[in-house]
Amino acid sequence: MRCTRRCTLLDVTRWVLHVDLDQFIAAVEVLRHPELAGRPVIVGGAGDPTQRAVVATASYEAREYGVQSGMPLRTAAKRCPDAVFLPADHAAYEEVSAQVMTTLRGLDVVVEVLGWDEAFLGADTTDAEPGDPEPGDPEPGDPEALARHIQRAVLAATQLSCSVGIGDNKLRAKLATGFAKPAGVFRLTAANWHAVMGQRPTDALWGIGRKTARKLAELGFVTVGQLAAADPAELAQRLGPAMGPWYVQLARGLDRSPVVGTPYVPRSRSRETTFQRDLTDWTQVRAEVATLARRVAADVRDDGRPVARVAVKVRFAPFITHTRSRTLAEPTTDEVTLEAGALEVLERFEHGRPVRLLGVRGEFAGG
Repeated sequence: MRCTRRCTLLDVTRWVLHVDLDQFIAAVEVLRHPELAGRPVIVGGAGDPTQRAVVATASYEAREYGVQSGMPLRTAAKRCPDAVFLPADHAAYEEVSAQVMTTLRGLDVVVEVLGWDEAFLGADTTDAEPGDPEPGDPEPGDPEALARHIQRAVLAATQLSCSVGIGDNKLRAKLATGFAKPAGVFRLTAANWHAVMGQRPTDALWGIGRKTARKLAELGFVTVGQLAAADPAELAQRLGPAMGPWYVQLARGLDRSPVVGTPYVPRSRSRETTFQRDLTDWTQVRAEVATLARRVAADVRDDGRPVARVAVKVRFAPFITHTRSRTLAEPTTDEVTLEAGALEVLERFEHGRPVRLLGVRGEFAGG
């Protein structure tokens, strides 16, 4: 979209679009293996459902059987015995993701990358007459046309479909994408917020999980509409001065955060291992955490950025996960310091319980 005259603030409407690639990892695998089109595909671990690992993603065909990301592969195999299981190939997904983000950045919009498969786009639509438009450019002032233009561009560049949510802020755009899937477009703004979201449960909001939803339900707030009508001061007393009012803002669809077009920079580096047999010897648990911490340290040195905080994840048998963390005395890339910090955090966990997974994460300073 181009303008032959200088547009004033009154000419311009700021739209936020959230682009989410449909079943991204599974879609990439189907492109690599066209014979799998239309079949239930599950990606995760080494691609062996007899081993301990979790689902990274599942195709829509597999999701019809109740398969979800994060589910143990063995459970997924029971629910969908005819599924094709494939190992995760991070390098391939990163390559395709880079193609998508390059395509988006070529569309005269501000692109804020959220991960492999999603990004926010900030677009100024104007009612001015376009000057010398490119063939196929969307009409000025029409965010739906821009969304369709984005979908065509991504499809042409990568053969992947995407869903696009349109909003008057990032929160509404993100939530709109859920109504757009698969491969659709949906607009969610202040005008239709209450009609669309009012009767939905509070965990339908981006930023409220099941635990928080249960806590809100105990206070009498079950739906988004009920939470939106809450007194922020009252929730500040019950849930804290920061979180209480923030939950009310979410329920009202309010979000002032800008779309930031800076390159995506990871906030942390992590390594984790799932063990095919539970670890019951705490000495072995410590040794595995030390190994993971050293691997994280190597990744951190490659990035050239110091780590300010270290976290340890422990998944106890059968499937109970806890995470603990601590801030380091000063940001560092030193392997010995990271290992010592991870081992110190590990001691905060209960000893003696069988361990099926361990993870170590280093969080970058200023991340």
